[in-house]
Amino acid sequence: METIKIVIAGPRGRMGREAVSLVQNTEHFELVGAIDRINNGTLLHEIDGFQNVDVPIYTDIVECFQETKPDVLIDLTTPETGKYHTEVALQHGVRPVVGTTGFSSEELERLSALAEERQIGAIIAPNFAVGAVLMMKFSQMAAKYFQDIEIIELHHDQKLDAPSGTAVKTAELLSTVREPKKQGHPDEKETIQGARGAEQDGIRIHSVRLPGLIAHQEVMFGGNGQMLTIRHDSFNRASFMSGVKLSVDTVMKLDLLVYGLENIIE
Repeated sequence: METIKIVIAGPRGRMGREAVSLVQNTEHFELVGAIDRINNGTLLHEIDGFQNVDVPIYTDIVECFQETKPDVLIDLTTPETGKYHTEVALQHGVRPVVGTTGFSSEELERLSALAEERQIGAIIAPNFAVGAVLMMKFSQMAAKYFQDIEIIELHHDQKLDAPSGTAVKTAELLSTVREPKKQGHPDEKETIQGARGAEQDGIRIHSVRLPGLIAHQEVMFGGNGQMLTIRHDSFNRASFMSGVKLSVDTVMKLDLLVYGLENIIE
């Protein structure tokens, strides 16, 4: 299998560290550089936890691409940085695999057009956990039979966006098979603003942020005399790496942007 040259943005983060380990331990992956907001000009092995990882760190993404000439960028940074990195990667012929969330439909359309113009693949995944993708798929199946739905997503208290990209993506998938419906009593009134959560096509989305959590979501379906709950839990960040690996292998075969792991999973 041909070697895939990879740059990782955000290597010091908890997800980034897992990604470095994944690349180092995958035979046909080669880590050629890292992008970080600090430590420019040093080697990754000079940072605690990265012994024997002799790749350069750059703060300038363009300089990194010009000197390391990677095939793929794995971006596990923040929403704003991830958006910028995705666009720069496409402009420089590097295939982005992005695990940050918060992309608007307009931003996705613009990046899709850029990927098609450059005829290179890109994958943006709100959630890289295969179990989370199956949770969304199963929920989409259930939404054909249950119209009253609420989504509860729970994440660590350092997460920057709410609701999560996974919750938004889930609601979008449910809306493809469910007619918009206002849920609850017609005269329902919030005595404290936000008590009923966010709303998308009538589906309520609730965000929980607490230390100790990683990434969790449940989709609750209510019907006459019954309730169905579909839930997924990620207990550590290693749970996302199988999806990252699948995305890196798949993005090399694409010539367009794919949003959501469910579009590439068998």
